[in-house]
Amino acid sequence: MLTVLGFTMIATFLVLIMLKKLSPIAALVLIPALFCVFVGKGAHLGDYVVDGVGKLAPTAAMLMFAIIYFGVMIDVGLFDPVVRGILRFCKADPVRVVVGTAVLAAIVSLDGDGSTTFMITVSAMYPLYKRLGMSLVVMTGVAATANGVMNTLPWGGPTARAATALKLDATDIFVPMIPALAVGLVAVFVLAYALGRRERERLGHLTLDEVLEPESETVLVAAGGAEPPRTGAGGGTDLPGTGEFPGLDPRRATLRPRLYWFNAGLTVALLTAMIMEWLPIPVLFLLGAALALTVNYPYMPDQKARIAAHSENVVNVAGMVFAAAVFTGVLNGTGMVKHMADWLVGAVPEGMGPHMALVTGVLSLPLTYFMSNDGFYFGVLPVLAEAGAAHGVSPVEIARASLAGQALHMSSPLVPAVYVLVGMAKVEFGDHTRFTVKWAALTSLVVLGAGILFGTV
Repeated sequence: MLTVLGFTMIATFLVLIMLKKLSPIAALVLIPALFCVFVGKGAHLGDYVVDGVGKLAPTAAMLMFAIIYFGVMIDVGLFDPVVRGILRFCKADPVRVVVGTAVLAAIVSLDGDGSTTFMITVSAMYPLYKRLGMSLVVMTGVAATANGVMNTLPWGGPTARAATALKLDATDIFVPMIPALAVGLVAVFVLAYALGRRERERLGHLTLDEVLEPESETVLVAAGGAEPPRTGAGGGTDLPGTGEFPGLDPRRATLRPRLYWFNAGLTVALLTAMIMEWLPIPVLFLLGAALALTVNYPYMPDQKARIAAHSENVVNVAGMVFAAAVFTGVLNGTGMVKHMADWLVGAVPEGMGPHMALVTGVLSLPLTYFMSNDGFYFGVLPVLAEAGAAHGVSPVEIARASLAGQALHMSSPLVPAVYVLVGMAKVEFGDHTRFTVKWAALTSLVVLGAGILFGTV
């Protein structure tokens, strides 16, 4: 009964948000609350929600202060050279734009944090997508899939969880999987190229001069004193004719060119501290945001303006995380997750025992999509490893195979970072899901197939 209700609850949630019958926040709250009553646990709903909120509160805090920190870094111009460099590479060609999105997301993913990756990638690429009229779900889909492949880095989370759950060395899991993961990353670049070709056929091939011409004309007018740039709500300038391209305005009021190297050094130090785990990530971003605001904007009104400028993203993302806490709290508290996992493991035919690594890889796609990484790696993976050991399959093979589903996992409605991605890109979560799931699942299968081919799974 709990198994059926669990799958029905998840399916109901996905259908309603993809059909845009409910907003993600409303769906994340109302659907699990309703199913909690169906299960007969309505009296415990408060306990489940509080437990879920408690577990996700550090994540919400991290996202809130990370958005403020990287928002300030964008305001002060830290990423302007990156944006201009990508512009020069892309040359207004949709193919180069989409491939550039994949490359940028993969490089930034080296820090091991999906939220950071999405904030930087969207900040750099969003203006170009808007100016060219390109599909924003292409950007979110490619960025999420690239980050999913790179999420398997030992400090990214899944590999460390697998190593902890099965009492293995993370290096023994990750290093042999590098060739398979490299193939997965190549698959993302091929996907980006194909999607870029599709966008080029739809939009045509423009030159960079054509794309930036309105901005150039405006700058000349403003420089001549005839028409000064307008000041936007965020404190920067909104140049006429630039559409969504104000981030590149070299004269916006929020720039702090004299503090460029301080901000760059602070960001490098912050990312280094994250990777080295010197302090919890929420604490690091809290300290980083406070320091960045104080140094770049020493006057209180300026600090308030910067916080207000990014408050919409903060509220949207934090609200989504706490709403997701209701969903995960009910799934875990009612026992639905455990029953669903046990049913899936029990559904594996006896004859597949010697192929438990392959089974684990295939199951990692739906299970890491419908469950948190903690739930999968600490709850399900040990069971799969035990079943594999009974047929002579080593735990390390099971652990490696379990990484295959991460490309799909990063678009799961239970991953807080994905709400940063769709929120900053102004994309409906349902649209992102409908577009991305098939490509992310294909990428995961490529990783799994390459692992089998290279003999590491």
